[in-house]
Amino acid sequence: MPHDSRFKQDKALRRLWCAALLAAAMVAAPAWSQTQPPPAPQLQPQAAPQPQPPPRTRYAETGQTCDGWPRAPIGMAPGFCAGIVVAPPADFNARTIRVPRVVLPLPGGKDFLVTDVGRWQAPGGALFRVTAERGQPAIVTPIITGLYMPHAILRGPDGKVYVNEQGRIFRFDPLAADPQATIETVIADAPDTRTRYNFHPLSSFIFDSNKDLLVAVGAPSDQCLVGPPASKDSKPDGDKFCAQSEGDYMAAGIRRYAYLGDGKWSPSFTIMARGLRNSVAMARHSSGTLLQGENSEDFTPADTPFEELNVLRQGAHYGWPYCYDMTGTNPVWAQAHVMDCSSSAHTKPVRLLPPHSAPLSMLYYDGAMFPQLRGKLLIALHGYRPAGARIAAFTVDRHGIPLEARNAHYDIYAAPNGDETVRLPYAGPASEPLLLTPGWNNVDGTHPKGAPVGLAVAEDGAIWVAENTNATILRIARDRP
Repeated sequence: MPHDSRFKQDKALRRLWCAALLAAAMVAAPAWSQTQPPPAPQLQPQAAPQPQPPPRTRYAETGQTCDGWPRAPIGMAPGFCAGIVVAPPADFNARTIRVPRVVLPLPGGKDFLVTDVGRWQAPGGALFRVTAERGQPAIVTPIITGLYMPHAILRGPDGKVYVNEQGRIFRFDPLAADPQATIETVIADAPDTRTRYNFHPLSSFIFDSNKDLLVAVGAPSDQCLVGPPASKDSKPDGDKFCAQSEGDYMAAGIRRYAYLGDGKWSPSFTIMARGLRNSVAMARHSSGTLLQGENSEDFTPADTPFEELNVLRQGAHYGWPYCYDMTGTNPVWAQAHVMDCSSSAHTKPVRLLPPHSAPLSMLYYDGAMFPQLRGKLLIALHGYRPAGARIAAFTVDRHGIPLEARNAHYDIYAAPNGDETVRLPYAGPASEPLLLTPGWNNVDGTHPKGAPVGLAVAEDGAIWVAENTNATILRIARDRP
């Protein structure tokens, strides 16, 4: 529950973080930066100059390499290093890949597909092929353009590649001479923020064991309140239940599109699960367990509520917007008495994750490069608050659920600038993972704060990471030159 002292600390922390961002230093553009396109012709007189944004901290050139790639100077777990495959030029606005989200390896080991949102709540998204070979500059090639906020990308049961953008899920052949000409729409009524605004518009999907498509639909607002989507203290949107999730829109949950055979899915959907605010991260274990990483509500204090790991089950309700953590009741919904958060009506998380850490992707590692990671659950924690900016590796049980640790704690960065950390206790069942990137906070002149979204395991076992706000693609490998 919020405490006044923590609220004041959090406000001070946010003021310090803003000051640090304003002071962030830009370093010279390294050779591996994305190629800058030629400037557009000047057709009309320029308007009055606008104030320039503060310079960005970029990955400093160290002259060292990580398994053949320029080494990113961030704090890594012993035996691991991060190499820079793609990074923006010194003029950040001239970058080719603008907002990378998810990475998918292609056969052969050197080609990777990357979804690029492009612009938020606007057209301009694309799909790129990145050709990357040790010791050579990466070649970045657009293969599908004109998309509206593409995000998830998966290989389907038919071997084709499936992608979602606002309003649809489509598939295509990435090896065709003209990939864009092979596009086929698979789901035509996927969530679309253009027709009904959504505070969490980027949707993920996954194939169920019977080939059904499970599509996540984010919550239209933070806490299902009337007024602006980020409202914290207005009245509930609904008298007897949250109209945004349990009304006609049926958001904040998982849709099931039944597989009909012959590469076709039902055009209509049923609801698999409800009460999930933002299900960007989903993964299936070999045992059949379907795990979801929940981005919980944005309470003001940085230490509450916790993010969640949930086991998805048909018909379950996971609590949003009424409940948080294990049994907590959201104060703004308490008077409505919609759900008893301590009862079985609220399907509780199997594990808690650090508060406001924002799990945006996860996978079970099956590569050869890191035997010590084999079978572990890797989670990208993207959050901008002190518990975010990390990639964590969890030891799991035979069902793929992270092992519970007694008296578990989590790390937060101690200040807006610098990699020093503080350990804090969990308020429920949790695990203590191996942090692959324990030192990834902003460090002026050395490296930016980490922004991991998509994770992928390459054929050689290296772990590829897409950083959206840094417009960077990293490759985690064994610690060698």
